Amino acid sequence: MAAAVSSEHFDNLQLLLKAPSKDAVRDICVQSHRGPSRRLAETTAAALGIPAAQAAQLVQSLHVLSHHVLFHNLSSPEQILHLFPESFHSSLKNLLTKILLENSPTWRTEAVSNQISLPQLKELDWRVDMVTGSDSVSRMSVPTCMVQFKMEDPCLPAGSELVSAVTVELSRESLDTILDGLGRIRDQLSVVAGK
Repeated sequence: MAAAVSSEHFDNLQLLLKAPSKDAVRDICVQSHRGPSRRLAETTAAALGIPAAQAAQLVQSLHVLSHHVLFHNLSSPEQILHLFPESFHSSLKNLLTKILLENSPTWRTEAVSNQISLPQLKELDWRVDMVTGSDSVSRMSVPTCMVQFKMEDPCLPAGSELVSAVTVELSRESLDTILDGLGRIRDQLSVVAGK
């Protein structure tokens, strides 16, 4: 859950009034969304001419504000402007609102793509095979089902293949068991969705 934006955070944001330009404010806001860092605090301190400790508090406050906007899905200027206290500098409030609205879609997309999730089924392929040769007479001419699952795992490290394939061989009995289980899952999902 995103941290609440306190009056102390808004006091820290007033330090942005010392920025040399709107672009400097925009850069600090965009960079602070990724998270506070010593390097960002130092560059912010140099850009605004303030002590590094104050710059670190400013970066943290911007980080909290941007995450609050994303977490609560604030997507209109009125919703964001409502967060600021009445005494907050009007032009700075409008500029921060504009920057947050411009960058929210990108930040939201990044957050979704970086979240941890289970592998997802992308493709399913199957075929029925007949065993024509075996060291056991009991396995001769017994149909088996070959099922190939192609799954995408978004949590794999960069450089590895996102899609992996798993092939399983199923006897008629195994297939019946799986289909029966999947039928029960379908029924339970229907009951839950119906409530």
